[in-house]
Amino acid sequence: MNFFQHQERARRQTRRLIAFYGIAVILIILSLYGVTALILNYEKTVIPNEPFNWTGLWDPNLFGIVALVTMALILSGSVYKIMSLSTGGEAVAQMLGGRPIAPNTTLFQEKRLLNVVEEMAIASGTPIPRVFVLDQEQGINAFAAGFTPADAIIGVTRGTLEKLNREELQGVIGHEFSHILNGDMRLNIRLIGVLNGILVISLTGYWMFRIVARSHGGSSRNKKGNPLIVVLLLGLAMMVIGYIGVFFARLIKSAVSRQREFLADASSVQFTRNPPALAGALKKILELSTGSRLQSESAESVSHLFFANGLGSSFFGLLATHPPLEKRIRLLDPQFDVEGKPSSYPLEQEGEVAAPALAPLFTGLASDPGGIVAHTGALSAVALAGSAHWLEGLSSGIEDAARTPSKAQAVIFSLLLDQRTELRKQQVADLASRVPAELILETESLYTLLADTSRGTRATLANLATASLKHLAPDQYPAFREAVMALAAADSEISLFEYMILRLTLHSLDPQFGLGRIPGNRLTSIAHATQETATVLSALSWFGTNNPALAEKAFLAGCREVENQEIHLLPVKDASLKDLDTALDRLTGATPLIKQQLIAACTAAVSADGILTDDEGEALRAVAATLDCPIPPLRAG
Repeated sequence: MNFFQHQERARRQTRRLIAFYGIAVILIILSLYGVTALILNYEKTVIPNEPFNWTGLWDPNLFGIVALVTMALILSGSVYKIMSLSTGGEAVAQMLGGRPIAPNTTLFQEKRLLNVVEEMAIASGTPIPRVFVLDQEQGINAFAAGFTPADAIIGVTRGTLEKLNREELQGVIGHEFSHILNGDMRLNIRLIGVLNGILVISLTGYWMFRIVARSHGGSSRNKKGNPLIVVLLLGLAMMVIGYIGVFFARLIKSAVSRQREFLADASSVQFTRNPPALAGALKKILELSTGSRLQSESAESVSHLFFANGLGSSFFGLLATHPPLEKRIRLLDPQFDVEGKPSSYPLEQEGEVAAPALAPLFTGLASDPGGIVAHTGALSAVALAGSAHWLEGLSSGIEDAARTPSKAQAVIFSLLLDQRTELRKQQVADLASRVPAELILETESLYTLLADTSRGTRATLANLATASLKHLAPDQYPAFREAVMALAAADSEISLFEYMILRLTLHSLDPQFGLGRIPGNRLTSIAHATQETATVLSALSWFGTNNPALAEKAFLAGCREVENQEIHLLPVKDASLKDLDTALDRLTGATPLIKQQLIAACTAAVSADGILTDDEGEALRAVAATLDCPIPPLRAG
């Protein structure tokens, strides 16, 4: 199953979740109406000593009132919780008491964790997530949260930092990257919203019962026909019915989560080629007295996000969000004996972190459309070793700039400076009116250091700097954004490389600072995106050539990869980067299988002449990143 099939499966699970949600709402409405009708009939007939009238239980007006009130409570509870998490994974981390790790941290354990996350992000082509640590949690656990790879975060407990060595940590982070790449995160947040909406019914009933019981105790509740009895009984009924709904919601959550944990374990092993490392992390959870349990009051509502069970024992395992640890370990280590003492996995000390086991050679991917589609959203052990090697090879000056939030601005500025001397002087002069003088000096220094680097290196460096820029203060980001836009447009046009840097940077940063909007799956057929498809393929086909015949050849190569071939090459004036930008914004709402066709078509177009240049490869990766379909670094040629 490839990246797009995993994404489509997650989308279908979301649809099933919505269906279950609808069924739960209907059953709760019917139950509450039945109880309300019985209580009202009891008040009207039994207490005044009149015959009970079963035929009077159906009242359309009463049913309408109960249905409206119930739906309003459930929907408002779900929408409120989902909206409170609209900023993505960071809201989940804050809910659990997470602290963001500074990109330029000097603490050994935090630096090691950041390195592991960076290596996996670079190797898979995803934006580097922000990393949070739950300082109050001594158990071994971790989670990934967010709507898309662009706003994803990784969170780990203090116990994970202190008790796992680098290889075990890599196994755990590989597990979490699987959730990022397989599209699980959006479904996870919707599960949180569904559970909260149903829980509101129980909470409402609890407060109705409590307030009335306290305010009107004693004999006042025993008077015949007293309406307070109705409120008390109705509150009690809402508590019971609501908790029954919560039980089934948790049952759905658990059933969905358990299967995904097996898949994430398998993916982590595929990424790292190191089953003993992941097994070692799971064995340490068995060794530890606190295991993987979390103390946060919010742990229950997000329990399905964790690497391992963050709660106590469940009702006969029925509501467990994770498979038993022993079962997960035996799949990784068939010789494991749960009765014996688990093996000990020593921790590294500062300065003793071992180099990656694989040869540090990063060859990238071949440029054929089938190969790129197959590797989209994938992470290989070879690429992982290559990204580690790339990070180790950074000069201290470049690494310091990329990891320091204020200096990371200068990294992006330097990548957008033009090679033409006069234009570059104009850019620097304009930049001087927008940012402090020390940033100008840093920008010019970095430009000299990066002048001869490849497009792939510059794009990867932009990714590393962008991760640091996520730590800017909210009031700093607008000025930075205006500055990069002005740099790119200094010559009254934006080149494809400038466009690529802007797309990779802003697509990841805008959601962080509240400027991005998470799209829904609005496009379910490529026939509904004819104009957008033509624009994207035309823009890529015209890139690097003014020859209509070559552009037509590239365009037709792309068309053969999509179902809807009733599109034509647009004139170059109608396929500008601005047009491409607009088209991509629309296509972000396409279903995964449509995006699969689009990535294959774009790859075919840029490589139609049999050569994939650095510029073409990075442009392709920028387009794919905008569609939330990360492509690992490519091999040009």
